[in-house]
Amino acid sequence: MARKQRRFTVFSLSFLDIMSCGFGATVLVFMLIHHSTLDRSDDINAELLIELQQLEEQIERDREFLITSEQQIQSADTQIIELQARVSQILEETGKARDELADRNEMTMAQRESVERMMADIRALEARARRLEGAAEEKRLAQLEARSFLGTGSRQYLTGLRLGGRNILIMLDSSASMLDSTLVNIIRRRNMPLERKLEGPKWQRSVQTVEWLLTNLPETADFQVYHFNETAGPVIDASEGRWFAANDEQQIAQVASALRQLDPGNGTSLINALSVIGDMDPMPDNIILITDGLPTIGVTPNNRRTISARNRLRLFRRALDELPFGIPVNTILMPIEGDPAAASQYWRLAMVTGGSFMSPSRDWP
Repeated sequence: MARKQRRFTVFSLSFLDIMSCGFGATVLVFMLIHHSTLDRSDDINAELLIELQQLEEQIERDREFLITSEQQIQSADTQIIELQARVSQILEETGKARDELADRNEMTMAQRESVERMMADIRALEARARRLEGAAEEKRLAQLEARSFLGTGSRQYLTGLRLGGRNILIMLDSSASMLDSTLVNIIRRRNMPLERKLEGPKWQRSVQTVEWLLTNLPETADFQVYHFNETAGPVIDASEGRWFAANDEQQIAQVASALRQLDPGNGTSLINALSVIGDMDPMPDNIILITDGLPTIGVTPNNRRTISARNRLRLFRRALDELPFGIPVNTILMPIEGDPAAASQYWRLAMVTGGSFMSPSRDWP
């Protein structure tokens, strides 16, 4: 059998064609890869821009915080400097106060020694006075009869009241509360004419008490009479700083006349009354205080119509700071209702100062 002849194909791929196809594929692949790279680069740049913007905002906030912190630091430094100056000032004042306290303690010790010496001298003088008392009794009684004061009651003296001293200061409370013993009668009487006000039994007793004291002072003593309400001053005008002789009958009569013309009114300021003592020269060595209770106002009046017992006690203790050291205070209390603490406080004052305290009956003097 004859062999079948194979067909010859004219179509064939040359080397150039193969190379062209490969180059085209390479170009296509490069184009595809380059496009995806651009897209990815745009995404990365956008993210970087956002992150960069956030960083710039954070830097701006940090810069503002830094400026604020620097301002706060400067303010803190200024406050520290001021506090250091204040601490230095306080330390300096503390040193001065410590020095003053040391000086005051030394002065207090010196005063105590002086008081002890004075007490020794007083005891010696008292012993001598007792020895001379028998011989001088008749003469003293004759002099007292010449200057006698007769009250409406049966009592002519107060047991325990200390009338001794070289300079005796009598202080009379002339506030509105001295018009009567009850609040209702005080309010009613303070609105009366002056003549009716002065007829008040309690005020009459107070004035008569001062007159009794004036007639029973030691002959060798000097005296002064002050009255006080919201302010304090002598009964005789323009006699501040003066002392009158206890044996000057004309002067005693002048003081008694001035007492009868006083117009009781306003509140009671004990601190103003005691503060005038330090201005007297010489200062008194015996104080006789005639009052009806604890103070109702301080240095200046207030607009309150009522005052609590606690505040009255606070005003009383504050007033005692003005009392000079070493002067005995003898209190004659004319009680008023609604002030139960007055008796105990004035009794304590008598114990502390070496004075006396009493509340006489209504028929005295």
